[in-house]
Amino acid sequence: MEQQPESKSTLSPTPILMNEIREWFASDLGRRLLAAEHEAMERIIRSIFGYHLLQVGFLPDQPLYEHAPASHKFQMVPAMGLGLGENSVVGAAAELPFASDCIDAVILHHALDFTESPHQVLREAARVLRPGGRLIDVSFNPASLWGVYRALSRKKDQVPWCGQFIRQRRLHDWLTLLEFKQERIESGFYRPPFYRQRTMQRMEWLERWGSRSFNKHGGFHITLATKETLAMTPIAMNWRRRLVFPLVRKPLQQAGRDQMSPVSEVIQKD
Repeated sequence: MEQQPESKSTLSPTPILMNEIREWFASDLGRRLLAAEHEAMERIIRSIFGYHLLQVGFLPDQPLYEHAPASHKFQMVPAMGLGLGENSVVGAAAELPFASDCIDAVILHHALDFTESPHQVLREAARVLRPGGRLIDVSFNPASLWGVYRALSRKKDQVPWCGQFIRQRRLHDWLTLLEFKQERIESGFYRPPFYRQRTMQRMEWLERWGSRSFNKHGGFHITLATKETLAMTPIAMNWRRRLVFPLVRKPLQQAGRDQMSPVSEVIQKD
């Protein structure tokens, strides 16, 4: 039997992997990492201006854009699930359901880590960003104690060690090919990924030491880049940016029912 070509949908995480990702981030170690990511993002996100800000990831209850000055902030996850709000979009990171050049800022929260085609996800983010738009990528850092643990671990089929752990140099090359200018790199969480709370508490001194001596070698890195592609629209011309996507409708408030349906919405800006 002739083998059918692989569809783009396989580039999205499976429901099982999505549940494992959410469960890991709900663990003590996952919550500690998230807290460090939120702290690092606060130093970056306040300078991200614009109207539309999109976060692509897996944790609808953990938006990283809370302190962003953008007017319209929303997020996209691969599938329906608990925690989705009215500002949530359901779709595949490798096939973003948005028009080109319509979003001011995109946050990729471990979206490159848990996909079979991180370059395709990055390409889609570049497509929907307007010229001058900002890209913020949050990923696991292989040049860290976390990367060492992953290299020596026998759990490479488990979250988070099954992630891509993309090298910063490789990400820089991809961004350059997509006509981005890399502006800033932040890192954090310098402790090794131990699961015992007492051990983690004893090693808190590594955070202070690492931020001073090895500030690019934390367990995660945050990359800020700007899309440099020039727009072809004359300056004097009025133009509209359109977003067409399936939003999540507010659940029906009935006992025993938690139903959410995708709807279409068009947002226009003159």
